[in-house]
Amino acid sequence: MTSRTIRVLCVDDHRLMREGVAKIVGVQPDMEVVAEASNGDQAVAQFLASRPDVTLMDLQLPVTSGPEAIRRIRQLDDCARIIALTMYRGDEDIHRAFEAGAMGYVLKDTISDDLIHVIREVHAGRRVVAPDIQQALDERARHPALSLRERQVLELVAEGMRNKEIAAALGISTDTTGMHVKNIYTKLDVHDRTAAVAKAIRRGIIRIE
Repeated sequence: MTSRTIRVLCVDDHRLMREGVAKIVGVQPDMEVVAEASNGDQAVAQFLASRPDVTLMDLQLPVTSGPEAIRRIRQLDDCARIIALTMYRGDEDIHRAFEAGAMGYVLKDTISDDLIHVIREVHAGRRVVAPDIQQALDERARHPALSLRERQVLELVAEGMRNKEIAAALGISTDTTGMHVKNIYTKLDVHDRTAAVAKAIRRGIIRIE
């Protein structure tokens, strides 16, 4: 390998996905996968051990999430070049990845040529935002964000809890819980609990395991 080779760290909790990415990257004359990781903590450790030029990071990872791993790596090296490689299309998922420090966002169902292009662009120091990804970010910017407490309430709504149960779980009054639920409806532009949960899942605001 020459000194121009782009050294890649692949982080994904599915072995077949890591192997598939390694094959796509490995056939490129100017790239190689130098390390792999299956969770967020391993991602940080492998980054420190291998010092890759580009890191491909899944967002839904065990132990430590992808966005948190991105944030930790960027704290260790603010020049780290990281690409989110994920199945999630939600505007909140995209926002969290870029907010954490990602320089690109690639959907798993569009990888191969697109992935190779983004790796080269990010390696060159350029932030890559495809038109559909930018559209999602622009759409998110037009809506007020949910507060941390509102997200907590919504997660419990998604678990099927009623206001009284949510209030007890969070140590707040039932009236305060009701106010949070109304604010959630307004911010998500919905009129009931089912629609609120469905829209929040679609946008990536909450995740149902």
